[in-house]
Amino acid sequence: MHQVINDILESTRKRIPPSGSNVISSVKARSFRESVNERKKRNQIPVISEVKPSSPTKFIRDVTPQDAALIAVTMEKAGAAAISVLTEPLFFKGSIKNLDLVRHAVSIPVLRKDFIIGKAQICEAESDLVLLIAGFLGDELGDFVDTVIKTGREPLVEVHNMSELENALATKANIIGINNRDLATMKVDISTTEELAPLVSGRIIVSESGISSPEDAVRMIEAGADAILVGSSIMQGNIYDKTSKLVNALNR
Repeated sequence: MHQVINDILESTRKRIPPSGSNVISSVKARSFRESVNERKKRNQIPVISEVKPSSPTKFIRDVTPQDAALIAVTMEKAGAAAISVLTEPLFFKGSIKNLDLVRHAVSIPVLRKDFIIGKAQICEAESDLVLLIAGFLGDELGDFVDTVIKTGREPLVEVHNMSELENALATKANIIGINNRDLATMKVDISTTEELAPLVSGRIIVSESGISSPEDAVRMIEAGADAILVGSSIMQGNIYDKTSKLVNALNR
């Protein structure tokens, strides 16, 4: 893994809550599949629009919990199929409070995007989807997937290469995220989705990272993705317009 990723994981280990401290053990999740299918019926691209204050390499903007809620409502009005909320506090400037207010502000599914490496993290917050990164969890991935499902939430399992994809497909996960960013080099290549998506059947495919334009969005859908996850390019522009242009890219 890239040193930045190692630093994030080390920081994450320090904030895993003590076992038994869970406060939201179960959730009645909103259906991501239904949200995706509704957009497809309208010939729209299902977009997971991300409330992203920062990245390890670029600060975007301060986002208070109240800001996060307003941003998410704007994304929903623009047609987003779901909202992703970063909750990693040090490198991405996110928070669980941001997630809490977002989920109460919108009616579409909400993804908790963080570095989940301890099971106690799964129940820290009320979310419909939980990101699980196959490259971090290795042989434990199936166990984490089962735990997320038991709580009523749905796992979005992120992969970047063939080995991780095979591991993900051996689990009960119904949503596979293909990350176009190589976590070893941090380089982004959206052809990763084009390489891996045809190998997946019967699951929802989400293309992640490196998607900044309507043309990129259409390319990912044509590659076999069912949905796309976009953060930086939306947060750095007019949030409504950026989201809407991606959602309606097939109708241009």
